[in-house]
Amino acid sequence: MKSFLHETSKRKIKQRAILVGIYKKSDKAVNDDEPLDELASLCRTAGAIIVGRMTQLVERFSPATLMGSGKVEELAELAKREKADIVVFDTILAPSQQVNLEKRLSKQVIDRPGLILDIFAIHAKTREARTQVELAQMQYLLPRLAGGWTHLERQEGAIGTRGPGETQLETDRRLVRKRIGDLKKKLSEIEGERQVQRKGRSDLFNICLVGYTNAGKSTVFNKLTGERVLAEDYLFATLDSTTRRVKLSRRNEVLLSDTVGFISRLPVSLVASFKSTLLEASEADLLLHVVDLSDENFEERISTVNTILQEIGAGEIPILPIFNKIDLKNDPDLYRAILGRFPGAHFISATTKEGLPRLIADLETYLERSRVTIEITVDASNGRILKLINSLAYIVESRATDETIELKVRLPKSRLGKLKGQGVDFRVIDES
Repeated sequence: MKSFLHETSKRKIKQRAILVGIYKKSDKAVNDDEPLDELASLCRTAGAIIVGRMTQLVERFSPATLMGSGKVEELAELAKREKADIVVFDTILAPSQQVNLEKRLSKQVIDRPGLILDIFAIHAKTREARTQVELAQMQYLLPRLAGGWTHLERQEGAIGTRGPGETQLETDRRLVRKRIGDLKKKLSEIEGERQVQRKGRSDLFNICLVGYTNAGKSTVFNKLTGERVLAEDYLFATLDSTTRRVKLSRRNEVLLSDTVGFISRLPVSLVASFKSTLLEASEADLLLHVVDLSDENFEERISTVNTILQEIGAGEIPILPIFNKIDLKNDPDLYRAILGRFPGAHFISATTKEGLPRLIADLETYLERSRVTIEITVDASNGRILKLINSLAYIVESRATDETIELKVRLPKSRLGKLKGQGVDFRVIDES
């Protein structure tokens, strides 16, 4: 797995970066350098030093270089004056635009998705995360391939199947496509392992922490579980989904999962590559949406997270908003305004633990009200439905006859829709 921007883990050289934001007037209002603040945080996370910024509002993008020739010359002068090593664009560049800009600027050029992939490559620690990131990298690289990628050939070994007259570029593309296929197969196997793990915990209520990157999800997770999952003050500190059993009280035990943070304009290939990790959110019974209250743009962050939740099939799962970092934002008037928009929201500091006891108490109340006991009669030969029930519910009683199996099961109310969707008839006998 290769880091596109630089190999931070192997060398401590800090690259000097110029940030560029070119926005359509109709799409985004630029207020000073604010749109580039998040890009600056991403660059610092990747190990770069910010030595300059440039923003411009345009009526339309230039097909060749995104911005006009005059602005390109101005950027080239800025990069030369500041002795920049790299120019980072806060958008998605077409492969041809990236090539043209590198020629005009005589500097390495990278776009927002490439930067995010670089950070992911640095922070990926587990087999699953490394596989997911490499898949996204390969999908990102494929349309950008040019001659000279001989390192791919070395990774694959001698090329014995190359056709006569095949160019180096065609070889490289074929190698990348093959690698993409191999990685997809590997991720499919990992997802199969995850499904087996989920079957063993189907009777427990699933709670999943979601939120914008660096909102404090991992710190909340640590305080609720007593674990020491990596919780750093930088973007994308967590790439893997971590799940633990948590005893809220003697009566209530749940599964709590921490997930990869979301970010605006997340590359589609990255969302697809992280499907198995994001499934933790899409299969939860309750989502705790952790919001960084100290972030001036927290409302935009909420909107971004909600959009991605819809994209991964988690849009209908109940959400409890958790506004974190009140130790950094003590504003009662703001709290009241937020409660007007998000009734039932919690205000906490995961660092000082303020607000956590009330959150835990409310979660217990929610759990007591969210479970239901039902009776189901299933044809004994219907293995598909029996498998579905086992994956969704805790079986309290089971009584078999010659042709049917009568079941009494307990499960979260949020899972009833999955039974109905498969045509399963049931009778509710206890909603307490």
